[in-house]
Amino acid sequence: MKKTLLFVLAFVGMAASADNITVDHLMDGTYSTRSLGRITPLADGEHYAQTNAEANAILRYSFKTGQVVDTLFSTANCRGCTFKRFDGYIFSPAEDRILIQTETHGIYRRSFTAQYFIYNVANRRMTPLSEGGPQQVPSFSPDGKMIAFVRENNLFLVKLMFNNAEVQVTQDGVRGEVINGHADWVYEEEFGETRYYDFSADSRMLAYVKSVERDVPEFAIPFYKGAYPAREEYALYPGTYTYKYPVPGVRNSTVTVHSFDIKSSVTRQLNVPLDADGYIPRIRFTAQADAEGGQNQLAVVTLNRHQNRMDLYMTNARSTVSRLALREECDTWLAEPTYEDIHFLPTGFVLQSERTGYNHLYLYDFGGTLQRTLTSGSYEVTAFYGYDEKTGDVFYQSNCPSPLRRAVYRADKKGKVTPLTAETGTHGAMFSTNQKYFIHTASSLTEAPVVTLEAVGGKTLATLVDNSKVSAALCAQGMPTREFFTFTTSDGVQLNGWMVKPVTPPAGGKGYPVVMYQYSGPGSQEVKDEWGSGFYPGMTWECLLAQQGIVSVCVDGRGTGGRGADFKKCTYKHIGELEARDQAEAARWLAQQPDVDGSRIAIWGWSYGGYMTLMALSETPVPFRAGIAVAPPTDWRFYDSVYTERFMQTPQENGTGYDASSALLRAPRLAGRLLLVHGMADDNVHFRNTAEYSEALVQADKQFDMQVYTNRNHSIYGGNTRRHLFNRMLSFWQEQLLR
Repeated sequence: MKKTLLFVLAFVGMAASADNITVDHLMDGTYSTRSLGRITPLADGEHYAQTNAEANAILRYSFKTGQVVDTLFSTANCRGCTFKRFDGYIFSPAEDRILIQTETHGIYRRSFTAQYFIYNVANRRMTPLSEGGPQQVPSFSPDGKMIAFVRENNLFLVKLMFNNAEVQVTQDGVRGEVINGHADWVYEEEFGETRYYDFSADSRMLAYVKSVERDVPEFAIPFYKGAYPAREEYALYPGTYTYKYPVPGVRNSTVTVHSFDIKSSVTRQLNVPLDADGYIPRIRFTAQADAEGGQNQLAVVTLNRHQNRMDLYMTNARSTVSRLALREECDTWLAEPTYEDIHFLPTGFVLQSERTGYNHLYLYDFGGTLQRTLTSGSYEVTAFYGYDEKTGDVFYQSNCPSPLRRAVYRADKKGKVTPLTAETGTHGAMFSTNQKYFIHTASSLTEAPVVTLEAVGGKTLATLVDNSKVSAALCAQGMPTREFFTFTTSDGVQLNGWMVKPVTPPAGGKGYPVVMYQYSGPGSQEVKDEWGSGFYPGMTWECLLAQQGIVSVCVDGRGTGGRGADFKKCTYKHIGELEARDQAEAARWLAQQPDVDGSRIAIWGWSYGGYMTLMALSETPVPFRAGIAVAPPTDWRFYDSVYTERFMQTPQENGTGYDASSALLRAPRLAGRLLLVHGMADDNVHFRNTAEYSEALVQADKQFDMQVYTNRNHSIYGGNTRRHLFNRMLSFWQEQLLR
């Protein structure tokens, strides 16, 4: 580390007389760390843009000094501005115009509608993007003369050089039937993208994905009046929100790719080879010119429904002809492709692949010929930051030092690897467009984040955030000990974990009670040397429990990430079984430790972690006294098709695997006291999961506690909700482990 952040070990034993951390402290942000928020590197490579703290201006900062050098936009001096704050912004390619986002209304996890305004930097004048209603996923054309957006499932085009003339590109968009240029629910949730259109590099063409979801089964979520916000329309009678949600084995949206010739207004369906039930998770135009000089080459990524075969097609948006450039296959599942996984360059693309058993970077030309293996070894590339075509340098993050740690590296064209950060703790970067500078965020399990401005040559130029106030506040409370550990299961598998211990001896000489926290989902990783470990950053929830006299432990079992494909994918077609066994093994190992009371071990988790809690509480023999399952999937037949089938195939193909992985079918074996928690408006893991599981417990004559939150989604927040939940959890642990 280049800066000293938090000497946790020096604080151990100082807090016997300090006031305790409370749930209110977690809710009001007393111990929250600062970050820079959204940063946009600017085209000149020497500056970056950032919204100010008041969200009423966009400022230009110098990469050399970290100081403000200019104001790019301000509501105070903008002509035609009718608002005082804004929610986001998008630069045009030349940075002479800025789309300003206002009146944002969330839909699902990533999707939202907003009112956008076009700001002209030169004359400081603002005009609405469209008068026809809120917009979604707007984007500038490469020449900066047009803006496309989606509204009510149709794609639109605004021509800035023609007095913002608006053209409706598609006409057949209908809610619940056809979507043009935007993701449906399952694509958004599981492929992590909402915009499904792109401009060609010469700005002459638009390409978009059309999703026909007409035959996808619907799911209805109940809504009541509630509070924060109150839904007055349901004051007398409850209502429902209905949307398309495919579960495993049922029909998904049918997807096709289309192009729109902007000059002639001709629309074509492109001939992209695709299984009838396949996916198109990504499209992007490349910069490659064809024989006629047009830049019509569209890269189309497809997946089969099992998601173990990915094809990359180069498709001509005018001729509609497709050519297979690359195919990736494996015996289990491929990670969902993101725009970082296939990063397009002017002359080719960089691919991330686990073909060697570890995730690494490969350079290809547009023909699909491998030019160079950029990284290799028994470690994983965990983030790709960029490739310099002039020098052949590649910039990336990896866990080369240890599966628990992350550092930033540069590898040159001869394969020489240079660390750009320390290799202890966790380090992330955002690079300038010329890759001369990067904004560096560093933390560890015991060190709060520091954000510095670095030159790639090795010089620290400025400290932007040091979080010293948070460090001081936690110091005043006293910090419990935090440490990593490893142990070997009876199956001979070595597992990693962290532990947060109270600073005072266990009461009555019995040994500490233990609460195990985990997530355990495929490819996830909770045991890392970073400040973000634990449920709340800085392990403040775990510190609160430590001040109650409870040890917190987290163990990453089989199926989690950071340790290569074999470790991650060994749960294929039977998720939940090995993970639950490993959590039970961890509890038995903990029970053998001299300072642990083996009769008072509990487990909890949220989402997949809630599912794992239920699975672990039904292991035989059960080593847990109690558990809390928040928003748990209880049977994978209830969850969405894309996520579940990636790891399990369909129920028709793998019925025995679904049965073995079902917490619902294990309900009669539940042992220990359970607190079951769910939000009734959860669009991701439906309340149905908890409703069916609770009924199974009733019929099995199993007593349990249950907490239901009206109108709350998967995150369970709003008004006093999150405070109520964590106070409920704290009371449960006190009752089950301390009395």
